[in-house]
Amino acid sequence: MNEQYVLDLQEADETQMAVVGGKAAHLGGLSRIEGIRVPAGFCVTTTAFRQIMAEVPSIGDRLDHLSRLNPDDREAIRAVSAEIRRTIEGAAIPDGMAAAITRALARLGERAAYAVRSSATAEDLPTASFAGQQDTYLNVVGPAAILRHVSRCWASLFTERAVTYRLRNGIGHRNVDMAVIVQRMVFPDAAGILFTADPVTGNRKVATVDASFGLGEALVSGLVTPDVFKVRDGEVIAKAVAAKKRAVHTLPDGGTAEVAIDPQRQEQPALTDAQVVRLVQLGRRIEAQFGRPQDIEWCLVDDDFQIVQSRPITTLFPIPETDDREIHVYLSVGHQQMMTDPMKPLGLSMWKLTAMAPMHEAGGRLFVDATRHLASPAGRAGFLEMAGRGDPLTRDALETVLDRHDFVPTLPEAPGRPPVGAVPTPIATDPAIVTELIERSQASIAALRSEIRTKTGPALFDFLLEAFQEHKRVLSDPLSMQAIMAGMEATWWLNDRLQEWLGERNPADTLTLSAPGNITSEMGLALLDVADVIRPHPEVVAFLRDVADEGFLDELPKLAGGSEARDAIEAYLDRYGMRCVGEIDITRPRWSERPSTLVPLILDDIKLFESGAAARRFEQGRQAAQKKEQDVLARLRALPDGKQKADETKRMIDRVRTFIGYREYPKYGIVSRYFVYKQALLEEAERLVRTGVLTEKEDIFYLTFQELHDVVRSNRADDKLIQQRKDAFRSYQSLTPPRVLTSDGEAITGAYRRDDVPTGALIGIPVSAGTVEGRARVILDMAQAALEPGDILVTAYTDPSWTPLFVGLAGLVTEVGGAMTHGAVIAREYGLPAVVGVLDATRLIPDGQRIRVHGSDGYVELLP
Repeated sequence: MNEQYVLDLQEADETQMAVVGGKAAHLGGLSRIEGIRVPAGFCVTTTAFRQIMAEVPSIGDRLDHLSRLNPDDREAIRAVSAEIRRTIEGAAIPDGMAAAITRALARLGERAAYAVRSSATAEDLPTASFAGQQDTYLNVVGPAAILRHVSRCWASLFTERAVTYRLRNGIGHRNVDMAVIVQRMVFPDAAGILFTADPVTGNRKVATVDASFGLGEALVSGLVTPDVFKVRDGEVIAKAVAAKKRAVHTLPDGGTAEVAIDPQRQEQPALTDAQVVRLVQLGRRIEAQFGRPQDIEWCLVDDDFQIVQSRPITTLFPIPETDDREIHVYLSVGHQQMMTDPMKPLGLSMWKLTAMAPMHEAGGRLFVDATRHLASPAGRAGFLEMAGRGDPLTRDALETVLDRHDFVPTLPEAPGRPPVGAVPTPIATDPAIVTELIERSQASIAALRSEIRTKTGPALFDFLLEAFQEHKRVLSDPLSMQAIMAGMEATWWLNDRLQEWLGERNPADTLTLSAPGNITSEMGLALLDVADVIRPHPEVVAFLRDVADEGFLDELPKLAGGSEARDAIEAYLDRYGMRCVGEIDITRPRWSERPSTLVPLILDDIKLFESGAAARRFEQGRQAAQKKEQDVLARLRALPDGKQKADETKRMIDRVRTFIGYREYPKYGIVSRYFVYKQALLEEAERLVRTGVLTEKEDIFYLTFQELHDVVRSNRADDKLIQQRKDAFRSYQSLTPPRVLTSDGEAITGAYRRDDVPTGALIGIPVSAGTVEGRARVILDMAQAALEPGDILVTAYTDPSWTPLFVGLAGLVTEVGGAMTHGAVIAREYGLPAVVGVLDATRLIPDGQRIRVHGSDGYVELLP
């Protein structure tokens, strides 16, 4: 029975993860790498753990109870997990199992000292390291103590932190088994951690070594500040030697203790530079073996390194794959599109197929390669100017890269390529242009709806590939680009000139209020009109407060006033139902698919507003803009050359009010087309489910467009691939995409280099004028919004779907955004003071905190 319970560590590898767990599998792999020394040992396999669990009374009921707990209910988790641990530790180890373990010990030396370490099957995985979730016991001596600590390792699968981690990551408690490593103890002169990629910046070419005297436990537990070395290309490029006053050493009879370090040694480095470089060389060998950056625990014994653990670094943002070894600088598409969440594979591939520029994916997000623009001396300035207009943090991040003079090469200009940021040919200030563009778009979408109805199977995919070309043709219509740029350039002109001539900061914020033809701001006001229809019917209002599923529209006609309410909501969905949060991802549920999303917004509008609010708000904005125009023009006429300045300004005001509303229309056209594509693809998915090819129709979201095309053609799907994609998507949700990412893996956030704000204020981009104080409502899910008059929305990002929420706000703060992104445009339309691009706003501003938003100056103060 020995083989069933015990396996030599050198026999373990990654194919045996289910038998030996992640840590032991990695150690087995490490032991077979040439030049890598791993302390000898064996693994008590998961077979032993499963047998113990099967014999523990009523364990199944307790695991069921644990699975039902809320991950935030710490008290309940603590109580139930402690009970499970006590039960496992108290269970007798069967004689045969104990004999197998003691025989393995005898082969290695029964009276030697050992480390007894957990090795869970969901540990040290590429997507979830579980670092520190289970227990390790050092300097354990004697068979009885070893057996006792094996039981304690089994029980550590149910520590409070391990249980909470699994609950938060959607991992079932029955889906994880525990193996235990018993390994010869190492008594090091120094120990620590090697990261083969910089864990802070993500740079894959910079390794970081943390080192301290004695056992690594002193470093891991935070007892000492370690020495830190950074190594690149075989050289130590930076080091910080700490005063190390204490260390952890082993005791002769077992266990460990803290000891004071001789004052003469405290400020000596734990490693020499030569040792650090040698250690990093070993780390690179290990990284190459496992195919990804590693977090490695090491010990130094008599100038010889021994490796006691290696796990993937799971917090690094992935790098887009390329087929070259060239330098690349990538910009985040999500920061431009106001959607930094990960996208599912179908969403990524559909956006790539319909986008105007080549895109690369990593971590469930899309990036564009900016290297050529930065490498072009003629185009660089315009590109940086364009980036800075949208988001100063992105510009600063790009300038940080450029300041490293050897990083981005200078390339010759591509012949015939217009410089980035080049201004399109100007057009006349004519509202008929906007009308024509909208009519063109509507006609194209109507033709798409009509033609797609008869397409099924492989023919649908052939049709869609043609439809994507029409999609791109509409998007790239030169007249459309001219109209968008006309509105943006007029905005910039007004802000720049009126600042110079009158000292007015951001006057366009007021001059663009209630500009005509803005489809997104109209969407928010139109929901106020829906609330007006429902408000007089208390029975309908009461019913909506308890809506729990998507069948509520069918129930409404049974109530007094319900038919009118349903008609109003359905009319709204006919016009705006293709929208949703994260709408650039075709897989996200649209309002038409999940109309209950709108119910809380309608109820808020009923509570916060009186009848006729939409028309009143629009008229108030129009009058404010008109008054501002009259004021500005009168003041300009009083200046030298006043008539000329006033005439130029009047032309620009007319121009901005003609075109700025159209800025929002192309996105509306894109998501309108997307919804048509999605409905057709979901019909194919339903057929695949009916014929047993797929388990559920949403499985298509985890396939690329081409993969789905292949499934439809072959009527065969790879269930394993779909599950892998689901797991990967779940792991991507915990990653934060950087604004700028290099091919070395370095994530660069950028910084605001300002000294004109109060101490402690949070800096961002001023996008909508005015100052407002109020209660911060930190909302990450629009469906959870419950607003009161005067509230200020604080969120990660807003796309057009958030607009109905804006009508009830006093101000806006977001982590992502720029002067011309959707949230900024609509904040100006509604007259909301707004600051966007505030790094970590949702973390730094507590929900309920009183804040002051300086929409003209671009900062947020937390008030006492």
